[in-house]
This record gives sequence, C-alpha cells and structure tokens, in this order.
Amino acid sequence: MRTQTPGGQETGSPAGPRTRPAKPYEPPAPPKPSEPGSGSGAPPPDGPGAPAPPGGGTPGDPSPPPSPAPPAALTLSAPQRSAADKRWCEKVTVEFRNTGGSPARSGTVTFATHVIGALGVDWATITSAQPLPAPIRAGSARSETYTVCVEPWRVPLGRRVETRDVSAVWK
Repeated sequence: MRTQTPGGQETGSPAGPRTRPAKPYEPPAPPKPSEPGSGSGAPPPDGPGAPAPPGGGTPGDPSPPPSPAPPAALTLSAPQRSAADKRWCEKVTVEFRNTGGSPARSGTVTFATHVIGALGVDWATITSAQPLPAPIRAGSARSETYTVCVEPWRVPLGRRVETRDVSAVWK
C-alpha cells in the first residue's frame, strides 16, 4: 500500500522511499463563453439592465428606502345623544378623527346602549353594531349620526335608553 506524506514523499514502496516532484500551482481556467454565468450576453453589474438594489434606490444613492405609511388610527368623540321618535331608539352622533397615515377603508362601530329605569336603575346594557362611515382619509375627521335602537320589549313604559359607550374597529 502506498501513501503520500504532506511533503510529497510516497511511503510503503518495496524499493524504499521515493520523492515525487511537486506540481506548480495552476489557477483554474476561466469559464468558456458558452457556459452559464460566464458573462456572455449578460449586462455588466452596473449597466442599464442591472437589477435595482434593494429599497428601490440607485446604486450609490444614500437615501433610505421609502417606508410604508403608518396605519390608520381613529379616535372617537364622546357620543352626542338626542331623542328619536320611539322610546327604544335614540340618535347618536360620533366624530371619527384619523390621526394615522393611511385611510380607514372599512370597519364597524359598536354602541353600548343602557336601559335605564324610572328611578335610575341600569337594567341592561345592549350592544349593537353598524358600519363605519368609511373611507376616512388620513389626517381628517368625519361625523356621522346613527339611529341606535334596542328591541321594544326591553324598554317598557317608564324606562329609557342611553347610549354611553362607542367603540370602533377598522382596516
């Protein structure tokens, strides 16, 4: 069995150690024009057909990539209540202010309506939902008046409704 040492000597030969001439270093041959990735037909990396760098800037452009606009952020005013034509309904006006960077395109407004007895006892809280008055542009405000009703049987004579809480979810 023959083995070669790092110095280039072969060992294990029956005639004794022999030295083998070391080959000089040869760099690998450049790829041929017909091989993929050889550069033939491909534009230079900085040329007109070069892919744009990440972020959409030009090569060497120090400006940061554009960041997406912040999402919509709605704040709601306290509900402004007024009487409706039925005792189990009332008109509720709410102002929606978008302090975010994107428009609120859709959503739902939820009302918490309390059924109040003649002596001020809060008998029940009924929630209902209606659509958000969308779209609400970024940086703008919009008011909407809703007619909020509960089932008539929940409000017998001597009781009334009060919509005290309003919340919203949006996209």
